[in-house]
Order: sequence, then C-alpha cells, then structure tokens
Amino acid sequence: SRLPEGHVLVNGYGPTENTTFSATHSLRHGDAVSRSVPIGAPLSNSSAFVLDSGFQPLPPGVPGELFVGGDGLAWGYLNRADLTAERFVPHPFSSSPGARLYRTGDKARWLADGTLEFLGRNDFQVKIRGFRIELGEVEAALRLFTGIQEAVVLAREDVPGDKRLVAYFVAAEEQSVDTTALKGFLQQRLPEYMVPSAFVSLTAFPLSANGKLDRKALPAPDFASTASADEFVEPSTPAQARLASIFADVLGLERVSLHGDFFELGGHSLLATQVVSRIRSAFSVELPLGELFAAPTVALLAQRLEQHGSASRQPPLVPVDRSQPLPLSFAQQRLWFLDQLQPGSSTYNIPWVLKLSGALDSSALLKSLQALTQRHEVLRTRISIHDGQPVQVIQPDFVLEMPVIDLTALPAQEREAEAQRLASQEAVRPFDLARGPVVRASLVRLDAREHRLLVTIHHIASDGWSISVMVRELAAFYRQFSGNESTQLAPLPIQYADFSVWQRQWLHGDVLEKELGWWRNQLAGAPAAIELPTDRPRPAVQTYNGAVLPFTLSTELTQAVKALAQRENATPFMVLLAGWQVLLSRYSRQDDISVGSPIANRNRAETEGLIGFFVNTLVHRARINPEHSFRELLTNTRASTLAAFDHQDIPFEKLVEELQPQRDLSRSPLFQVSFVYQNTPDEDLDLPGLELDVLTSELHSAKFDLFLGMNEVGGKLQGALDYNSDLFDASTVERMARHFTSLLTEATTHVDQPLHTLKLLSATETQTLLSDFQGEHVRYPEDATLHSLFEAQALRTPHA
Repeated sequence: SRLPEGHVLVNGYGPTENTTFSATHSLRHGDAVSRSVPIGAPLSNSSAFVLDSGFQPLPPGVPGELFVGGDGLAWGYLNRADLTAERFVPHPFSSSPGARLYRTGDKARWLADGTLEFLGRNDFQVKIRGFRIELGEVEAALRLFTGIQEAVVLAREDVPGDKRLVAYFVAAEEQSVDTTALKGFLQQRLPEYMVPSAFVSLTAFPLSANGKLDRKALPAPDFASTASADEFVEPSTPAQARLASIFADVLGLERVSLHGDFFELGGHSLLATQVVSRIRSAFSVELPLGELFAAPTVALLAQRLEQHGSASRQPPLVPVDRSQPLPLSFAQQRLWFLDQLQPGSSTYNIPWVLKLSGALDSSALLKSLQALTQRHEVLRTRISIHDGQPVQVIQPDFVLEMPVIDLTALPAQEREAEAQRLASQEAVRPFDLARGPVVRASLVRLDAREHRLLVTIHHIASDGWSISVMVRELAAFYRQFSGNESTQLAPLPIQYADFSVWQRQWLHGDVLEKELGWWRNQLAGAPAAIELPTDRPRPAVQTYNGAVLPFTLSTELTQAVKALAQRENATPFMVLLAGWQVLLSRYSRQDDISVGSPIANRNRAETEGLIGFFVNTLVHRARINPEHSFRELLTNTRASTLAAFDHQDIPFEKLVEELQPQRDLSRSPLFQVSFVYQNTPDEDLDLPGLELDVLTSELHSAKFDLFLGMNEVGGKLQGALDYNSDLFDASTVERMARHFTSLLTEATTHVDQPLHTLKLLSATETQTLLSDFQGEHVRYPEDATLHSLFEAQALRTPHA
C-alpha cells in the first residue's frame, strides 16, 4: 500500500556464490502479500531447488533447504577445497559432467504459482523447551507493533540450562514503546512459547565493521530490574515467604514481591515445573502445574495451596448413592473446561441424521426418544458447580421434546436441500451445559413417507459407540410403542455417573503409578509439537474452524494394504498409521512423530450398553529412520501399538495432567495430528414398514490440526482429512492426500527399500519442480562484448 502507483519494487535474492542474484519478485501498487514477500522465481539461465536431507525435491508448501545453480554459479572458494566440497555439491538432476549446485543454508518453500518463499536461515531456527522457533517469525510480529522501527530476537542462555527468547528493538523517532502493551500484543498473535521473556529497548543496534548487525554485542537483559520495577510488597505469612523464596530461587532473582507475576519475571513452562517440584518438597502438596498458570503470583498461589487437598479410595464398579455430588469423568472435565474457555462453541457437538423411509408413527418415535432419555441418565444430565468443582446433576423430570418441521408446502425438488440446510443449522447450535439439556431432537417431514430425524448431542454425554447404542435402542422402543413387540432391553447394571465415580476412585496409588510409568517412558523426550508447514501463521490461541476433504484409495491399493498387513501379522490400522507417520515426517522434517488415535475404552461388560463419553485417546509415537525399510517400521509400529492397547486405561486427560506437557494455547497437548480406522460393522436397522439409514451431518469444525479417518466401503478404503482451515488451504490438503496415496503405493510395492527412497511426487509434479519452475534458458551472442550488450539495451529502452 505504501508503493506509489506506477512504481515497481523488485525483491532480489541470491548469494554471492551465484553472482549475487538467483531469483527476483516484482511488486506493484495493490499487489497482495500474505505472510511475507516472495523472493520470486529463478532468473533466466538460473535454477533453484528446494530439497530434503536426501537431496530429493519437495512439493509446494513443504519447507526444505534452498539450492541454487545455473550459469552464474561460481567454481568454488579459492584455496578452500574443503569448504568448496561442503557447499558446492553435485547436481542431482543434471546429466552434465561436473555440474554443481550451491547449498545456501536458507530455508524456503515453493508456492503453488512457482515462486519461492524465504523462511529464514536454517541456523536461525532455535529450539526452546522442546519447541522449534523461527526467530524471523517473532521478529516479523514485533515489527507490526506501532512505534517499533527495527527488531531482532535472540535465544540467550545467560544462565546455563535456561534458554530464553529476548527481543531487542529500536523505537521509531519521537515514539516510545510500552513493553507491557507490546507483550500483550504478541500474546494475541503468537503461541505462548514464542513470546519473548524480556524486551530490551536500544537507541541503535550494534554493527560489525562491515555494517551488519553484531548479534554477539547485544546486551543481556536485566531481569532483576523487572522484579524491582513495581512497588515491592513483602510477603506477610510463612507460606507466602516460602513461595517467594522458591520463585526467586528458580528465577535467579534476589527477591520477588508478593504480587510479582512469575511469567512476567521471566518464568516459563520448564521453570514452572521446577516450582511445582519444590512446592511438593516444601509443602508436601501435589500441586497441578495448571494451578501456577492460573495463580502466577505469590499471593494468589498461597491461597490455592490453602485450598488444595485430595483423598480417594477404590470401590467396585457399582451404582453409587445419588445424594452425593457426582463428579465428572476425566474426559468430561476436559470438555467442560474447554466449554468454559469458549462458551457457545459447537466444536464438540455430535450431530447425526436418521433417514426414515416408509409409514412413520411420529407419536411412537417421540415416546421412543423420551424412553431413551429415561433409560440413560447421562442424557438428562447438566453440569453444575459444587464447592468449586463441576459435578453432574441428573434431572429426573426432564422430558425431551421433538418439534416437527413440515416441508410439504415447498416444491418437491426443494425439500431435500432445505432438509440438509436445517440439519447443518441444527448441527452448529451450541449447548448450555449448565442449564441442559445435552441432547436435542427434531423431525423434518418431506412427505408422508419420507422423514429426517435430526439429533444433536454434546460430546460430554456421548461418543461414536454411543450413537450405535442410541439408534439400536431407539429402534427397539419404536417397535414397542408402535405396537409390534416388547423392547426386550435388559436393565442397565450401572449408569455413566457410576462409571465417573469409579474411575475417579480407582486411578490412584500403585495402579496409577504403574500405568503412568509406562507412558512416561514411552513419551520421554518426545517433541512438544509437530511442525507441519502451514499456509497461514498459527493463531496464538487454538481455533477450531475446519473443513473436510474426502478421498478414495483404489481397489488395488486397498488390497495391497490388507495383504501387507496379513503377511506381517499386523492390521490395516497399523499399515495406514505407519504410512501416515512417514508422510508427516516428510512434511515436517522431523524424525520423531506422535499421532493421537481414539479407542473405544469399553473394556468392562458393565459399560458396553451405556451411552456416555467413554472413548479414550492413545498417543502412538514413531521414530522414523530414513534408512530403515517400511517393513522394519511396520514391525515397530505393531509392537508399540499393541503395547499402547495394553495401557489404555489411563484417561488421556489424566495423562496430560500427570505428564504436564509444555503449555501452549495454540495447540492441543501431546499431539496435534490424529488418525482413526473405523472397522466396526454397520447394523441393519429395518423396522416393520420403515427403513432406517444413518446419514452424516456436516459440522465444519476441527479439533486438531489434521485428522485422518479411514474406513472400508465396497472393497475400497475411503479417507477423510479433517483440517483446520485457519492453518491450511484446501489445495494443500488435496496435495497431502495425493502424497499419502503415492506413499502407500510405494510402501506396499517396495516394502524393503529405505524409507527415504519412497516417492511422494508424481511424474507431473517432478516435471513441474525440476523444469517448469526453473529459469528460462536464454542464449546470448557469444562473440559480443559486455559493454556492447549494455549499449544495445540502452538504445532499445532509452527512457527506462
């Protein structure tokens, strides 16, 4: 917008080793720019390649190292054969003897239009507390703040073992910068781990002798001055004094005020765990890490410690007294907490549509729905607060309504579309968990013999297994109330609230510690996040806007997947999971990949017939060695998957609570990508005079960055990629689905070849990257002098 009309800004990129310029990008007034200005496309007679560590080309959107070449490439470094061999490497795609490429050390990626996006230096990427951070991304966010002229970010380790981000900035002329406001500004745009711990204002940046920024000369921040900047308030109780001493010791400060904020004084998640550990020793209290984030000052945390306490015992799984407070299960509590963070969200709605064809008795259907809610207490439950904790409140007098929406007045050709619109509208209506109900139903009449039953239930009261229970029992009640037969449903031995109490009481002591010990060992040292390349910067707080991309594997590939699973004594789930993790490794350039996967968690007979939120999530971790074969990876995947199944009793929410992963509001904990393979058979739901068919209802939300669902239909594996649309474009996800298909084809065909040799790219994509995206080859007269070429150009464009 600052570029005047008629002017052109050329962004040139290139190292001296390739005659200064390798690629250029032209900008004109009104041109749109996303996260950064591209560095453009290669010049004529020049080439550029984005390659992985195995010197294989990477598809658009996937970052790698940028290699350049062409007629302008130097021969090497004078009298430095060692450095020449390191930086000038054999050209992997040229048939010319001795052809070379220069490895720039820069991180870049192709965009879909054939231009390059510069992502920073490989050596400017740092890792802090398990998170990989691009310093340039933080610097770009800093420069957006009003009043900042220049900014630079360093990862400093002034205290051994305590690496922190420090931001340095130069204010614009005659402007001052409020660092508190600046930090709040960054917290709205960046994940917590990318927000610098300290901000240092300088009148000018130190420069080296050749005029470049001298990063080594930037001063260390003074955290002690931050601690004393506000008015100091002395702790007044022994508990406060001990907490203040712990804060000061962990932060490396002389003293901490009663109202000093641990995180504003330089604290972060790793130091927070040290505080919790010292509180455990000093106070003999097991304090959840989240308490420190909720109460980050000495004064607030001292109050929390006074209130903290716990006791439990392990009873059998039997009905419990309904006069006592009924706790939420671990899974329910997490959803309730998320609902408190984002009230009015429909992210955890579970909508489904029952297509009813034939002579429907709507009165019998309503009675069936009401009988179902009376049979399952969880459908009549709301969430209340008792002594500061959420509890289940069962409503004995709740009666479910079923409003009827009649579409028969519409033209026949418009009714189906209107029914779909109503289903989509119903699917996103939020629930009020405090007031209830947690289930809704309505009936859409298209004509006398065609109806749609719209049912939406909150995930806090249901899961995928529960939908099958609901449909099966709804059919049984309908047979009863329509006068055909009795329900023949056995009484339920327990209700969901009984399970919640039991779960809370048995997971303690040796049982808990044994299960947690296995998971601690399994996930020790796992990366905090999978760094997939995104089309837009990640929001500071996780969003749930989503979309779905369906795709289908061929019959031949489906059979190849199943045959490989059978030969290796594995399952299709294991083959698909291994392939999915290899793809994620290629895209993220990481060799340690954690993927979440839901498991029914109905391993007790008492729970099999219940409606409720039982599903658990397991974390499947894979170490991808590119030299290993897919067969070797599958063997490891089989072993780790079976072991995870043996330790499925620990609720995922309890695992997060106990492992205390790094806090990051922009991502889900422990994993951000999920996978599920649905292999449960569909039930026949025919009723006398009526056919039932469960239809899908679209709900455009994404609980994770990516969620791959697979199931087999008609001899073909059907896939659905749910993706966060705030992070990814549809074209990126389409490309990912193609690469997953290509990778599975390669893996099942060349099961003993090293993983890094398995191809992602089609022949067309390879042609595009290695030829179409390269600079045009132009021949110049070989007998002309350089100055004569300049003269000729000046004559052609005298007014340029």
